[in-house]
Amino acid sequence: MIASGIFFMATFGILALVAGTLRNARSLQRNDVDIGLAASMVYQTLKTNKFSEGTMSGDFGTAYPDYFFDAQWGPYDTNGLLEADIVLNRHGSQKPVDFISILVWSPNVQTGPGSRSLGGHL
Repeated sequence: MIASGIFFMATFGILALVAGTLRNARSLQRNDVDIGLAASMVYQTLKTNKFSEGTMSGDFGTAYPDYFFDAQWGPYDTNGLLEADIVLNRHGSQKPVDFISILVWSPNVQTGPGSRSLGGHL
């Protein structure tokens, strides 16, 4: 009887540890994409090409198949500075998931004084 009590206490202790570990593993899984990933893709495009104004759309391949982004950029107030507005969307959703605006300096793009900011969202 003492041996069965010890056995059941050890079994329930191990089950509690396994349940806690599984709960922690589920909480660490990443469900949503970070808009910084889209911003880095737009940044790389702006740094490697000679765009002064433009738009871009893209997705994240098989890593995040339900998400896509739209970006629009144009000159900001000073020479070579571009402002990019990026909107992260999810397929089937009416509202954007997230929005970010970044500034990128590119020596390949020359804008003069009097250039205007995009001043709005996509």
